Formats: sequence, C-alpha cells, structure tokens
Amino acid sequence: MRVLVTGATGSVGRHVVAGLLAAGVHVRVVTRRPEAAEFASGVEVVKGDLDAPEALESAFEGVDGLYLFVAGKTASVLDQAKRAGVTRVVLLSSMSVGFDDDQIGESHRVAEEAVEDSGLEWTHLRPGMFASNLLEWASSIRAEGVVREPYGSAAQTAIHEVDIAEVAVAALLTDRHVGAVLALTGPEAQTKVAQTATIGAAICKEIRFEELAPEQWKADVEDEVPGWVADWLLGIWAGATEVPETPTSTVEDVLGKPARTLAEWATDHADDFR
Repeated sequence: MRVLVTGATGSVGRHVVAGLLAAGVHVRVVTRRPEAAEFASGVEVVKGDLDAPEALESAFEGVDGLYLFVAGKTASVLDQAKRAGVTRVVLLSSMSVGFDDDQIGESHRVAEEAVEDSGLEWTHLRPGMFASNLLEWASSIRAEGVVREPYGSAAQTAIHEVDIAEVAVAALLTDRHVGAVLALTGPEAQTKVAQTATIGAAICKEIRFEELAPEQWKADVEDEVPGWVADWLLGIWAGATEVPETPTSTVEDVLGKPARTLAEWATDHADDFR
C-alpha cells in the first residue's frame, strides 16, 4: 500500500508520516519545496502544490490512500486522485464545521462536501483546539514567565497532535471508519489559567496568567493575526467561557487507549517553553 500525505511538514502531518512508516506503509509526501523538506529515509518526496492540481498527476501515480489537508483546490485535487486510482481519502477538517456563521468552519465544510462527492471512500477528522496552539505562548513564557491573553476562564479540550495523527492512520489503514465524521478532542476541558499551570508544572517553573481585555489583545496581535481571525478566536474563547467545551471519547474509541492529556503534551514540548 502507498499513501500520499499532504501537509506533511505540519504539526499533524509529520506524525501521520511517522505512523504510516511504523505500520510498514510506503509513504509519499507532496510539498512545494522538496529541497527544504526533511523526512525519514524511505519517504518519497515529490514537488507539488494543492493550488495547482493539474501538476499532481505523477504524485498520485501508484497511490492507494490520501491524507488531505484543507488547502488549495480540493475538488480538483480529488479528481486527479480518483483518475490515478486512489480509493480512500482521510480529510483533516475542523470541529468549527458545526459552529453557526463560522468562516473557517464553512471553508472546511466545502472541502468535506467535495470529498463526499468524490466517489472515494472517505473519513472526516474534526479536531477541536490543537494543544500545539499553545506554542504561541512559548516566547513570553521563556522571556518573562507569563501568558497574556483574554478569557482566562475559557475551558477548551486541547488535543495532542499525535492523537489526531494516530486516528488518521487508523482511518487510512482500516475499514472501520469509512463514511465516519470523527470529532476529536483531548480528554478534559481546562481553562487557560489551568493550561498555563499545566505547562508550568511540566517545566518546573511558575507561570503567571495575566488577563487582557479582548480589545487590548487584538491590538497587541494585529501585526501577526488578521483581524477576522482575531475576532474568530475571541468568539470561540467567549463561548468556551460561558459553556466549557465537552470532551469526546472518539480518540479512545478509535485507538483503544485514552487520549493524551495536556500534561503529557506539555511534557513532550517542555523544551519549547524553557
């Protein structure tokens, strides 16, 4: 079996590659800059761009399964994949698909519909908050031992990127999840204040959480975060303050073991915060 992995240099994709290799699968990755990509020996690296699917014909040659990151021209990419003989696609979507009037959720739902209409066997992965988003705190934790954000009581179910990847591998290599929409979360909801303390415990350092007004935070990040994305995040955090997110059991149901905790994630990433 050969699987093509898109988004292979991302936080989830690189673990999908590792999991497939561990299962004895032939792995091919597509990237716009193969000269800069670093993968384990045995991984085929080909040049390609999801925004230019007409040039992906050779990338799909001999491929059975596709791990698809939402980017580029999804429907056209899937047409190329099907013509080449690909039979299964696992899509990394988003839990925001279920949110009302959510721009990011709407774009992911468009991709889901393209997958469903492709005629391929499919599985949608809908993770909630990536624990790796907390790496945005790393510089201020290293420099000052502080996290500054609004909505300190927002309680979210951060998920370890390895859990997402392992579910993706299971969906690619077994038939149990064909046609399934898998909502993925970590095992518990933690407030931002608690998340800060969890990271502090992992690096044996006391970290302060300083609450910012939403308007102040938005002004502070305007050079790095587009305004509409900042508004989207503020809306999610406000909602998780009023109603804490509810964990799902999907990771354990699929993998037969509990989802990794935020404490485990923080330990795995301790060097990023030191």
